[in-house]
Amino acid sequence: MSIAAQENAQPPSGSDTKIRVAVNGVLVPVVVRDSHGRAVGGLKKEDFQVFDGNKAQDISGFTVQQRAGVEGNRASREPAPVRPDTPQPAATAPTRFIVFLFDDLHLSTGDLLRMQKVATTMLGQSVADTDMAAVVSLSGMNSGLTHDRAKLQDAVEKLKVQQLFRHDEHACPNISFYQADLIQNKHNEPALKTAEADYVACAALVNASPYMVESMVKSSAEQSLVNGEHDVSASLRTVREFVQKMGTLPGQRTLILISPGFFTMTPEAMAEKSLVLDSAARSNVTISAMDARGLYTTEIDASERGGSSAQDLATGQHAQYRADSMNFDEDVMSELADGTGGTYFHNSNDLEGGLRSLAAAPEYVYLLELSLEKVKQDGSYHRLKIKVDRDGVRLQARHGYFAPKKDKM
Repeated sequence: MSIAAQENAQPPSGSDTKIRVAVNGVLVPVVVRDSHGRAVGGLKKEDFQVFDGNKAQDISGFTVQQRAGVEGNRASREPAPVRPDTPQPAATAPTRFIVFLFDDLHLSTGDLLRMQKVATTMLGQSVADTDMAAVVSLSGMNSGLTHDRAKLQDAVEKLKVQQLFRHDEHACPNISFYQADLIQNKHNEPALKTAEADYVACAALVNASPYMVESMVKSSAEQSLVNGEHDVSASLRTVREFVQKMGTLPGQRTLILISPGFFTMTPEAMAEKSLVLDSAARSNVTISAMDARGLYTTEIDASERGGSSAQDLATGQHAQYRADSMNFDEDVMSELADGTGGTYFHNSNDLEGGLRSLAAAPEYVYLLELSLEKVKQDGSYHRLKIKVDRDGVRLQARHGYFAPKKDKM
């Protein structure tokens, strides 16, 4: 049964009280954790404060969702190991739905092979008989929801790296999405001058017109930016579609994004992330994420220097761009996890243990509604800060939202 087949089902209530969100409202799921990482229950509306920038906001709606029962989680944590050729018992009334979303548009071949091995083992050992799961990818592969672990493992083994929208590291000039954003959106002069020097070096230009070099570099940056925006839009739109379809399922719903991350710091990408978080809040879906790179280095080896100019080799500008870009790539994973009460597993090579831990949803999620009636709706990004009147706890909440532009009359 495919996830799409669930679209006409009726979603159950995730709490004792319902929250209705108008078009001019934004939902902010908040998970409060104690010093041991356990979700804290029993909080009330008056325990929370929300700041839009530095301005306190009224909480116009409040409800508590219990996404995972403690006993249910304990029962499904350690199912008996199952061989791929072992017949599966008949499944009844699944209590947990897990979608493993593999980012085959951005994973490297090495990272994908490593994650295939880890996921195959994990699926055979950690998916309980009461679970329904699916293995899907950003490029469109979909195993369908199933109890059959062998079918899930087979889907994982069939995953392949896809080349759609991937940046050509050997292009001349070689301008990444991140550097293109610096040049085109942020008008960063050092980024432009570095790209120009690189172009002169890789194209072996002698006495080239500065105007021609600048024109070529800006044209390439514009193309890289367009390609990057298409990439991010398609990727986040796919995540949102899966979230929306999961919202019709009758049990605990967790989507696990397995990715090396991708650059989402442009205004368009930040708006797309906000839409994903809106959908997850309305659909009662927890998004957890795993950085498939494990422990990684930001250093550039000799094979990746390509046509770097002598100027860059002296200043290390490309190395800095690479480090910044790889760090920014994590933002999409951490923000989706924080904004839905999920877990972000990163900076560790214990990928199997990390993947196993991501299937659990938080016991308690506080859903705050903010009214946008007094917010200037100009399409700008608003950063949020949440405070709770409780000592010794840490919060997970969405980092911000986009205030949509009002329709022109």
